Amino acid sequence: MMLYPRVSLYALMLAAAGIPLYIHLPRFASVDLGIGLGTIGTILLMIRLVDLVQDPLIGWAIDRWPRAQRWFAVAAATGLAIGFPLLFTPRSGPHVVSQLIAVLVLLFSAYSLGMILLYGRSATLAKAPTPDALMTLAAFREGGMLAGVVIAAIAPALFVALGAGAQGYPAFGLFLGGLALVTALVTQPIWRRPAILGERPSLASLGQAGALRLLALALINSLPVAITSTLFLFFVEDRLHLPGQAGPLLILFFLSAGLSVPLWAGLSNRLGPKPTLLIAMPLAILGFAGAAFLASGDLGNFALICVASGAALGADMVILPAMFSVALTRAGLKASLAFGIWSFAGKLGLALAAFAVLPVLERSGFSPGATNSDLALNTLNIAYAVIPCILKLGALGMVLALPTEERTS
Repeated sequence: MMLYPRVSLYALMLAAAGIPLYIHLPRFASVDLGIGLGTIGTILLMIRLVDLVQDPLIGWAIDRWPRAQRWFAVAAATGLAIGFPLLFTPRSGPHVVSQLIAVLVLLFSAYSLGMILLYGRSATLAKAPTPDALMTLAAFREGGMLAGVVIAAIAPALFVALGAGAQGYPAFGLFLGGLALVTALVTQPIWRRPAILGERPSLASLGQAGALRLLALALINSLPVAITSTLFLFFVEDRLHLPGQAGPLLILFFLSAGLSVPLWAGLSNRLGPKPTLLIAMPLAILGFAGAAFLASGDLGNFALICVASGAALGADMVILPAMFSVALTRAGLKASLAFGIWSFAGKLGLALAAFAVLPVLERSGFSPGATNSDLALNTLNIAYAVIPCILKLGALGMVLALPTEERTS
């Protein structure tokens, strides 16, 4: 009875953990820890190299020991509970970069374990291993993800309003740690379900199932939102000069994504995933293009862009993983190893985004929270709006090339 709400809660915990790693971390590390943007981008890429080996191994281990899925779930939550209070502890000195790397390796490892377990066990957690049930599970899972994102987006500002110091980040870290512990306890029953397994996937079997094509699409499609996630706080506060508005705008963006999930899931069950993505992706492209032409202080139009691009993100979150899960289930393949590769593809996009755009911004003279030159702000504008628009057009072309018979129902 409480299966899907517990799945939503576990997804909420992971999403609330992911937002500070991808959105809050660059600003916290640059402003509070005094680390250069180029160094931050390099750190994130280095951790992705760890994921290159680690994520497929995590997926292999989950498939290798299916009866241990409850302990994998607890281990992931425990890593987050320990790591976040350490991450957001203000520090200084010659070892600040090495300390940050150590904490981030712990957090990204725990985050990877939880995400691969949650997505790799889609057939197990669904009420039945059928396309319709997998899409329903995806709607609950992504709804929980988006709720976690909204909580993570608002929490630092809320803690500041309650009197917390250091931009609210130390209190935020303690909150995330507590959330992870509570989630580990409440979600224990979902991991007692017998695991549904299939054959071990290979490159050939993934290709025959159509999963490799979806992996490539997931990587390219992750790049636009990875870039905008990395630069969102900088764009709002330094390019649009809207101090104090980043939190509400993030909430608006993710609320729009969350409210759109049932719509996209229903459309996908009715029309199929490909036609649904062809409706949603142009919405994202319009959002990226519109952001490039905003004037300083234009809160209203940027809010509309957040609504449109948020709704488009909702389609990406619910449809692409469900398509991948359906492809694996139909082919009778073990999902966790495959979702380990899927997880790496998504995080590689985030790392490439940080590694590509943050050093360029630094070389242009951009400095967060300071008075910036026209060159620096134009570079930020191109990185935030123009480049994601081009990448999203590439992803749209890949969707057009998908076989029309790939449906979730």
